[in-house]
Amino acid sequence: MKLLMIEDNKSVSEMMQMFFQKEGWDVSFAYDGIEAVDMFNEDPDSWDMITLDLNLPKKDGMEVAKEIRQKSKTVPIIMLTARDSDSDQVLGFEMGADDYVTKPFSPITLVARIKALQRRAHAEKQADSESGAEKLDDGIITTDHFKLNSNTREAYLDGKMIPELTPKEFELLKTLAQKPRQVFSREQLLELVWGYDYYGDERTVDAHVKKLRQKVERVGSQVIQTVWGVGYKFDDSEVDNQQ
Repeated sequence: MKLLMIEDNKSVSEMMQMFFQKEGWDVSFAYDGIEAVDMFNEDPDSWDMITLDLNLPKKDGMEVAKEIRQKSKTVPIIMLTARDSDSDQVLGFEMGADDYVTKPFSPITLVARIKALQRRAHAEKQADSESGAEKLDDGIITTDHFKLNSNTREAYLDGKMIPELTPKEFELLKTLAQKPRQVFSREQLLELVWGYDYYGDERTVDAHVKKLRQKVERVGSQVIQTVWGVGYKFDDSEVDNQQ
């Protein structure tokens, strides 16, 4: 795996380099936002994973994530941040991040998150090239008011396209919509969408659901329902009653 770690704290980079080398990964380091974008743009398709600190000199990590996403919609990005507010996490996800790890973090935890995200990315690539058992009608899911196409990565509610879905928002919506009215716990969604076991941090799921709901509401009624004390479900059975 070829990994780009964007981190201005060289002591953190040096510490992680030992763990990355142990895994046999090919790792490069960028220490400010401008250097990071330049390194990525040299060969955008060559990178398998990005870890991105949000507090960077010269160019903020949010802007770096945005520029990376303009070149690649699919390269996995893990945010590394000392910020721990829901608004920062939501904004990071909106810029295209797939996961986040809050500083200070355990190197073992970061390695585990990277491996899990790598497995998920690999599984998604295989699903795009093979007809897997979970694909419905060649990647198309339809209900009374909703349609999702895995091949075009588009989703529609009553014929209106839900705009600007990030890769993780799309996978979250797909996972829920495949089984309408089935309740998924946050732990299940972490495993199914992010590909790793539950670490006790539910905010990853909650932040994605919050942004996904905002995008759904731009085109129609809310179909992502909260089941208090349990998790979330997809239900468009009462869309007519809500309009």
